[in-house]
Amino acid sequence: MDSVKRYFGFDEAGTNLRTELLAGLTTFLTMAYIIFVNPAILGDAGMPKDAVFVATCLVAALGSLIMGLYANYPIACAPGMGLNAYFAYTVVKGMGFTWQAALGAVFISGCLFMIVTLFRVREVIVNGIPHSIRIAITAGIGLFLAIISLKTAGVVVGNPATLVTLGNLHDPHVILAIIGFFAIVTLDFLRVRGAILIGIVGVTVLSFFFGGNQFHGIVSAPPSIDATLFHLDIRAALSTGVLNVILVFFLVELFDATGTLMGVANRAGLLVQGKMHRLNKALLADSTAILAGSLLGTSSTTAYIESASGVQAGGRTGVTAITVAVLFLAALFFAPLAGVVPGYATAPALLYVSCLMLREMVDLPWDDATEVVPAALTALLMPFTYSIANGVAFGFISYAGLKLLTGRARQVKLVVWIIAAVFLFRYFYLGSE
Repeated sequence: MDSVKRYFGFDEAGTNLRTELLAGLTTFLTMAYIIFVNPAILGDAGMPKDAVFVATCLVAALGSLIMGLYANYPIACAPGMGLNAYFAYTVVKGMGFTWQAALGAVFISGCLFMIVTLFRVREVIVNGIPHSIRIAITAGIGLFLAIISLKTAGVVVGNPATLVTLGNLHDPHVILAIIGFFAIVTLDFLRVRGAILIGIVGVTVLSFFFGGNQFHGIVSAPPSIDATLFHLDIRAALSTGVLNVILVFFLVELFDATGTLMGVANRAGLLVQGKMHRLNKALLADSTAILAGSLLGTSSTTAYIESASGVQAGGRTGVTAITVAVLFLAALFFAPLAGVVPGYATAPALLYVSCLMLREMVDLPWDDATEVVPAALTALLMPFTYSIANGVAFGFISYAGLKLLTGRARQVKLVVWIIAAVFLFRYFYLGSE
């Protein structure tokens, strides 16, 4: 036990094993939906759902384990939402490529990811992010979590005239989500340990009585992964038409993961003078997971913004991520039990975390429009385009552009100009897909 405390730095981080385990369980519960959603989305691309289910659990466990053991951060990894939709609906169904070729594109983007990580190019990029954009990334992830959680809870629904509108507040699921939200806020304010977890479990229990939830057992044998294992087609992925796809995968993976790592680490108070000391180790963790995922049979893996819920529950070290890894492995055998937690039970936790993440905006230099406007665009574009990468892109482009137009170009680091140019190339030459 003492060796564990020393290795993970419990005393320095002000935490203990119980807190870390609870934080890991909290993070897992808020992101366990990916076990069922990812096979459904990739299944629409023609991939065998059962094999994707196994691949999802395995790669989430692997990525989270490396993040915890090697990088010692309380950040979990799993196949990314948005990236899986782009894989299925744009690359396969829209552009007509086979899912094997799409997996090949993920593999190549993962190799590029690994190369720029090993040569510390990603570290240079991250350290080159302006302070105002760093702040905005945390707040933007908060807003992104907010729209995800409100949609999952049914509080916000789609509307063809106004894009979004208020959901049905008489729906039992919405009512349970609202109850869960106020319960979590109250318990956390009263400093009740495990407040977020208590809220999630409480709403889950109530869902059996008032939400129509059903119990489907505890244990089931995991299906075979043979249908997707090593079925990637790298040769097809190197064809001219997929090169654009590889670049989009690479850019989205780069800035989704980077934005999430910075945002969650900042929320956990793990940044030292605005920097992550073990950043390259964290970047290697998600790079390895991307490569492994393409071999196992799933779309790109990334750091998960839901990790912020575990951070709010007290997670500060890699033990939180390791706990998530173990639970994903257990989910291979306990899928019915993991599936019993409804989305409207975890949504209140994410909404509360999103509210707390907005506090970062107070540190912006509000009297300098060349800093505030790019920061605001970064934060706002994340939820409104449903993409962390798009928010970061517009932040970089507007930051460089405004500094240039106001005669303050010398304040902009070279890496910012390069990133802004790459994103401009992506949007104007490749389009928004």
